[in-house]
Parts: sequence; C-alpha cells; structure tokens
Amino acid sequence: MYRGVSKGFRLHIGIFGRRNAGKSSLLNALVRQEVSVVSEIAGTTTDPVEKPMELLPLGPVLFIDTAGIDDEGALGQLRIEKTRKIFDRTDLAIIVAAEGEWGPFEQMLVDEFRDRQVPVLVVFNKADLGTPSPEVISQLESQELRWVFTVASRKEGLDQVRDALVALAPEHWLKSRPIINDLVPENSLVILVVPIDKEAPKGRLIQPQVQTLRELLDGNRVALVVKEHQLADALRRLREPPALVVTDSQAFAEVAAQTPLEVPLTGFSILYARQKGDLEELVRGVMALDRLRPGDHVLVAEACSHHPIEEDIGRVKIPRWVEKRVGGPLRWQTVQGHDFPEDLSPFKLVIHCGACMWNPRELLSRIWYCRKAAVPITNYGLAIAHLVGILPRALSPFPELRELVSAMTADGVPRASAAK
Repeated sequence: MYRGVSKGFRLHIGIFGRRNAGKSSLLNALVRQEVSVVSEIAGTTTDPVEKPMELLPLGPVLFIDTAGIDDEGALGQLRIEKTRKIFDRTDLAIIVAAEGEWGPFEQMLVDEFRDRQVPVLVVFNKADLGTPSPEVISQLESQELRWVFTVASRKEGLDQVRDALVALAPEHWLKSRPIINDLVPENSLVILVVPIDKEAPKGRLIQPQVQTLRELLDGNRVALVVKEHQLADALRRLREPPALVVTDSQAFAEVAAQTPLEVPLTGFSILYARQKGDLEELVRGVMALDRLRPGDHVLVAEACSHHPIEEDIGRVKIPRWVEKRVGGPLRWQTVQGHDFPEDLSPFKLVIHCGACMWNPRELLSRIWYCRKAAVPITNYGLAIAHLVGILPRALSPFPELRELVSAMTADGVPRASAAK
C-alpha cells in the first residue's frame, strides 16, 4: 500500500528504452526525488524501480523505471526478463530515446505495446546533444505517435511529458470500472458476508471486502456486514429483502443455502473478475473443469506472495475439490507474484486468484497470454461456484452470463455451434 492507495488502483506507467538513454534521470525529474541511481555507466539500473505519486488530473500513478532492454551477457538477460514482465502491467508506456536516436529496437518496443493496445509516448531525451531526423519524425507521424523533447538532467521538457501522459491515459482509467454500484440502485441494501477464518488478516478485512464496502458507501448504498453463520438471522430481521448478497467465495455453499432464491447472489472474486479482467472469458474458462482428466496439468496463479496455511485456498482446498470432481489426482503447479510461465502449452487450465492487489492491465495480460495459447483461464470464485454447483446463481447479477452458462456444454461451446 502506498499513501493509502494500493498498486492495483494506480495507473502503471512504464519507462523503457536502451541502456543509458536517461530513463532513470527522467523518472527522478518527474517525481522530484532521487529514486533511481543515475550514472554514465550503461546498465546501472538492474531491477525495476517503482515510485508512486499523485499526477493530477490522473490521480494516483505508479512509475516503473526498467533496466535497459538491450542489455548484454547472462546478467543482462536476467535484467531483460525482469523488464519484459513489466510489459504485462503497463497501462501507459514511455519509450526513451537519447539524442534523437531511433531504430529497429525502439520500433520493436512500439510494436509490442501496440499489439497489447497500450498507449505510447516517445521521449527524445538529451535533446541538447541531438534531435531526431526529419525522416524519424515522419515515421512517428505516420504511426500517430506522440513525442516530446527533454533534457531530464536539467528538468527541461517535463511539463510537456506530463501533458502528454494526461492526453494518452486510457479512457477506462479516467472513468474506472465500478466494482458493484452499477449493479444496485442508490439507497438499496447490500449484505456483505465476510468470514473470519485462519486466512483473514488480524485486525482488518481483506482488500476486496474493504474496497467493495467503500464503493457502496461512496455511492450512497447501505451495507450490512455479517459473518456467514449470521446471514440467516440478518435476513429474518429485515423488513424487505436486500438488493444483493456478496460473499467470500469459500462460503458460497453455506451462503447460497441461507439466501432466498429471489435474492441475487454473487462473490467478491466474481466482482473483481469483472472489474479487473474479462468476466466472460473467465466464465468460459471455468467450463474446462468438466473436461479435466486424472493426470492433467493445472496451473494455479496467485498475485500475492504469502506463506500458505494448512488449508490454503489455492494449494489445498481448490485442488482437493477439483480432484474429487475429476475422480483422480492432477499435476498442480503454483506461481506467485509476477511469475508466470512463458510456455502454457502443458496446462489444461489456469486458475487465477482474484488479483485484488493488481491493476487491470496485468490480469488482462495473463488472460491475453492464455487466449493466445488456447488455454482456458478462470478464477477462484468462479471455480468454487461451479464446483459447489451454484455457478448460474452466483452469476445472478449478470443475466447475459447466466444465459451463456446455460447455453454451453461441458466443452464450453454453445449447443447450436456444437450441433453443426
């Protein structure tokens, strides 16, 4: 958490370019602090350097200074691999070129981000020592790329950089996706079911619960927070039914049993699948659970690094439930943080956590990788809802997705298509 705003709620701005192009100098100048080491020696930045700040009118952003991606040698290759992982969570890319230099390397970066639909700002740094040729300017114009000139060491051109960043910010960032308020009318009552178990952090709630509660309050909705065994009593005390019940996915079965069928029900993890990723893609992916066979390889991906407990959701509970459904053991692999296999071909399914600590870009990148590899991906909440037999009900706030589930066979293909 930075200044009360988590990384997941910050616009991630990655700074990329050759070694010694002035990336670190640009970051230091933008944030007005010496957060990155600056040296005339190429390759000084070894690991990505992150710096959160408020950049008005965008609000909270996270600048990420990367190692020169043209690095050499074995150590250089490790730096490059770390830098490439930043691609996956970059919402807006700055490509720094020194002294007007522009070649296939810089164009490769542009092409990579264009393929990912990430906006790009070109910064020609060290403009006092050289500027791009008319041919380069013409090439940028033909691609509708925005560029500015800077001398970061003298803090020249920074206003132009900030103006360009504001102009290029993704539209969805300026109007971020809601978690819940578009699903329930103002002044309506929502019940949040929050189990307090071994995995609950001492003295506080987990981020999805806090952020959902805060959004409800900001939107003038009424929130009632209960533990799972208190839900039935809370419902009896109400004069009228709630507009929605939201639960931790691990309590889906218990909460569904206590909630009247006419009351819409969903989970925090499902709300986050929509807010941070592609809910329809993850719903399609969950159907792959029905295609698994003993011995298949399944990847569990967790956004956060943590010490697993005895009944860890991703390492113990979900594997146990899935293997019971499949009727035999599966081969499980777990990754944490920003680690993610480049080769997804061995896997029959990827099951991801809710990614509550991430920005949407990184989760969307993983969905993109899985789509390219033709490997289904889903998340914890959807998987649990399907495993306990309440997936259509857990999607009750999203009628179009309920219809999608009912129209799909176990192969994840609409019946009309499968019949052809």
